[in-house]
Amino acid sequence: MKNIKNSYIILFSLMIALYSCQEDDYSFGDIITPSNIQITAEIAGADAANPNGDGTGEVKFTATADNALSFKFVYGATEYVTLTGEQDIIFSNLGLNTYTVTVIASGTAGVSSSKTIQVDVLATYSAPEELKSKLFNFDPANPNAVTSRTWKIKASKDKHFGLGPVGGTIPSEFFGAGPDEKAGVGMYDDRYVFSSDGTFMHITNGDVFGRDPLIINGLGPNTAGSVNGADIENYAYADYTGSFQLTAPGGVETINLSSNAFIGYYTGGNFQYEIFARDVPNELMLKTTDGNNQFDWWFIIEIE
Repeated sequence: MKNIKNSYIILFSLMIALYSCQEDDYSFGDIITPSNIQITAEIAGADAANPNGDGTGEVKFTATADNALSFKFVYGATEYVTLTGEQDIIFSNLGLNTYTVTVIASGTAGVSSSKTIQVDVLATYSAPEELKSKLFNFDPANPNAVTSRTWKIKASKDKHFGLGPVGGTIPSEFFGAGPDEKAGVGMYDDRYVFSSDGTFMHITNGDVFGRDPLIINGLGPNTAGSVNGADIENYAYADYTGSFQLTAPGGVETINLSSNAFIGYYTGGNFQYEIFARDVPNELMLKTTDGNNQFDWWFIIEIE
């Protein structure tokens, strides 16, 4: 009798275990590889007289595909991930050059397919030596040397971080942080390293500061940060390496960072930082437009 009772207990336990396994057997649904990838490339300033563009080197790529959830644009060692299939890429090699860009369309459960496009783009801008020397310690006497310089937010200066209207020309017109006002939110301990080989390194020391929900849309779910109004403070994010290019669309000197690379405060957008002023020794004043096209964000950075 005791053996029969034990047998029922074992059978009951096996049924519960089997039921639990079935409950955890989640389904992705149909896994379909993305297909029919279409890519278009709109070169800035291109017309009948200038088929390769206006010399800024900027190209807007648009990709579509059946059953795609996201897209990755790969150019050399640089990658840009987007959910919309739209991505601006700036090619800065002087002269007329042919560039190869691969689009990887990803679908359910990570299945993917790819397609490649080539574009002929004209770039005529060469950054002045004084800007390169300031930004990454360029040495005109040894132009091929790999040099770098480390920057940080100038927390001690009034209006080192702020916002204003899109296209505004008054720094931090709507709001400007006072000296050290944003201490403890994950911004002041960040370091930004620009190198002459086009490498950009962001040393986060484990956390960053950003706009909610733009930072989540761009970098992933918030796992440890504190939501404070429209900000996420101390958002957990590891050091990373990206790339940068110097251009001057419309004559405005601009630092173009690779996708999801940022300075100071994550705002999404095109990751282009206009150099609004560089006349103060060891300082740069930058501004960028956020991904909602709602504000221009202002930053003052200094050489560490």
